[in-house]
Amino acid sequence: MKTLDVITIGRSSVDLYGTQIGGRLEDMGSFDKYIGGSPTNIACGASRLGLKTAVITKVGDEHMGRFIREQLAREGVDTTGVITDPERLTALVLLGIRDEDQFPLIFYRENCADMGLAPEDIDEEFIASARAVVATGTHLSHPKVEAATLKALELAKAHGLRTALDIDYRPNLWGVAGHGDGESRFVESAAVTAKLLSTLHLFDLIVGTEEEFHIAGGSTDTLEALRAVREVSGATLVCKRGAQGAVAITGAIPASLDDGEAGPGFPIEVFNVLGAGDGFFSGLLKGWMADEDWPTTLKYANACGAFAVSRHGCTPAYPSEKELDFFLARGVIRPDLRNDAELEQVHWATNRKGDWSNVRTFAFDHRMQLEEMEGYTPEKGGAFKELCLKAALKVQGGARGYGILCDNRIGRKALHAASGTGLWIGRPTELPGSRPIEFEPELGVDFGQFREWARENVVKLLVFCHPSDSAETRALQEERVKRIFTAARRNNLEFLLEVIPSKVAPTDDTTTATLIRQFYAAGVYPDWWKLEPLKTAQAWSNAVEAIEENDPNTRGIVVLGLDAPEAELAASFEVAAGFDLVKGFAVGRTIFGDAARAWLKGEMDDTAAIEMMAARYERLCGIWDGARASAACEAAE
Repeated sequence: MKTLDVITIGRSSVDLYGTQIGGRLEDMGSFDKYIGGSPTNIACGASRLGLKTAVITKVGDEHMGRFIREQLAREGVDTTGVITDPERLTALVLLGIRDEDQFPLIFYRENCADMGLAPEDIDEEFIASARAVVATGTHLSHPKVEAATLKALELAKAHGLRTALDIDYRPNLWGVAGHGDGESRFVESAAVTAKLLSTLHLFDLIVGTEEEFHIAGGSTDTLEALRAVREVSGATLVCKRGAQGAVAITGAIPASLDDGEAGPGFPIEVFNVLGAGDGFFSGLLKGWMADEDWPTTLKYANACGAFAVSRHGCTPAYPSEKELDFFLARGVIRPDLRNDAELEQVHWATNRKGDWSNVRTFAFDHRMQLEEMEGYTPEKGGAFKELCLKAALKVQGGARGYGILCDNRIGRKALHAASGTGLWIGRPTELPGSRPIEFEPELGVDFGQFREWARENVVKLLVFCHPSDSAETRALQEERVKRIFTAARRNNLEFLLEVIPSKVAPTDDTTTATLIRQFYAAGVYPDWWKLEPLKTAQAWSNAVEAIEENDPNTRGIVVLGLDAPEAELAASFEVAAGFDLVKGFAVGRTIFGDAARAWLKGEMDDTAAIEMMAARYERLCGIWDGARASAACEAAE
C-alpha cells in the first residue's frame, strides 16, 4: 500500500541565516535558525502543498539533530527515514543576503551526519511505500552516500516508483572549490560530469539551472549540454532560467529553449535566491505527482520559486496549498511579496504549526489579584505559580490539548519550566487593570524584549473596551494593540487578543462582534481570540461570524472564566461548545483561587494545593469535553 507520495534523500542541515540585510557575512550580528538542505527543504515544501512526504537522511545525536527531527514533524514530513548518528554532528550552514547578486554562505559539513548515510540505511519496504523518490546531486559526490542513493533509486525502479533528480550542484561540496566559495554555483569538472552522466539513466525527471545542466552535460553551451544529457537519459528535463521562468523538454532537444513547454512566470522582486530552487521543485512535485500538464506544473513551480526569492529563509518562505491557490487566483499586487500585507497574512495563518483544535487552559497569569491576597510576597507568588504548573502537568499527563497562561513578572520560573512540555503557553503583556491599555514595563518602549521570548510563547493582551468608548479612547487603544500585534508578528510569535466589554458598560448580543470587527478594521489579525462567556447562542453566532468574515484561517476562540463558579462555567461551556471556532477555555481563579488563599497564609501545604488545583482543572476539562461531545452528537442528529 502506498502511504507516501514522495521520499527525498540526501542533505539535512540547520541553516543560520544572517538577519542583517546588505552587510557582509563577516559583520552579521544575529541569525535566524531554520531547517535546511535541499532534499529536506523539498520534502517540507511539498508537504505544505498537500503531498505526503518523507526524507531519508542522518542527523547528529544532539540539539540540532533533534531540532531537524522535530521541525520535520511539525511540517508534516514522515521521519521514519531520519537516522540518528551518535558519532557525527548535524551539518550547519551560515548564510547571508549581501545584495540582490551576492548571497555568501559557508557549509559546515566536514564528516557531518548526513554524509554517513550508507546502503544498509536504505529500507526496501520503506522505499516501496512511496510513489516517487527524489535524489539530489550532492549525495552522488562521495562513494558511501552515492551507494546509498543508488540503492534507493534501484529499489524505486524495481518497485515501479517515479524517480527525480535535483542536480543541486555545489562545487565546494564536490571538492572542486574552497570552503570560502560556498556561494559558487559553477566550476567546470570532468570528474563531476562523468559521475552525473553515469547516473542520469536512473531518472524520469531531471531538474537544474542552465549552469547545472552545463556540469551534467559537460558543456557551457546549454543546448549542447542538454543534448549530452539526452543521449544517456530519456527523462523529462526541466531547465530553470531565472527571470525567464523554466521549460520542460520531454523529447528531443529543440533548437531553442524557447521551444520547450513553459508555464507563466511572475514579475517579482528578487530578495533572496537561496532555497529558491527547492521551492521550485516543491511546486513541480505538486503538478508532476498529480499528472498535470507541464504548463500547469511549471506554473506551480514558478509561483513557489517566486515566494522563495521574495522572503527570508528557505523552508519558512514556501507557501501552503491555500496560499498558493490564493496567489494564483489573485495575482501579483506588489513585486516585493514579503511586503504584501494580505498575502503575508495568508502565509502566516496557513503555515502555523501545531494542532490546537482543543485547548483547555489553566490560566494563572494573574498578578494584581494574587498580589492583593493575604500573605503574598513576590517569592511566595513565584513559588505558588510553580505549583500551578505542576498541577497543570499532572492533568496533562503528556497528552495534547492542554495549556497554561503564565506571566513573566511573578511566574518566571514556572513560565520557563513550561517550555518543551507540550503545553500551549500564553504570556500576558498588559499592565493589570489598565484602561486605556498600558504594557508591562519589561517589554520596553518598542517591545524589543520579544526577541528574548521562547518561540512557543503566545503574546496575550487583555483590553477593556466597549463600542461606546469615545473616539479618542478607541483610537488610542487600537493604536497600541496594532503596535504590539505588529511586534509579535515581526518576532514570529502568535498573538491572542482578549476583549472584556462587560467591565466597561452593559452588553448585548452584538457587543463583542462589534469590537471584533473594529479591531480587524484597525489591521489587527489575532491568531487567537479570548472572549468572556457570551450568554446566548446568538451572541456567539455573531462573534463567530465577525471573525470568519475577516479571517477564515484564525486559530480560534478560548472562553475566559471571570472567576465564575463552576456551575456557571458549565452553563457557558454548553453554549460555546456548539461553535467549532471555540477551541476551549482559559480559566484561572475558579481553579486556583481557594488554594492560593490558603497556601499563601500557610494553611495548606504544597501537595494539598497541587491536588486541589489539579482536581478542579481536571473537572473543568471533563465538563468542557462533555459539552463538546454533546454538541457533536446534536450536530450529527
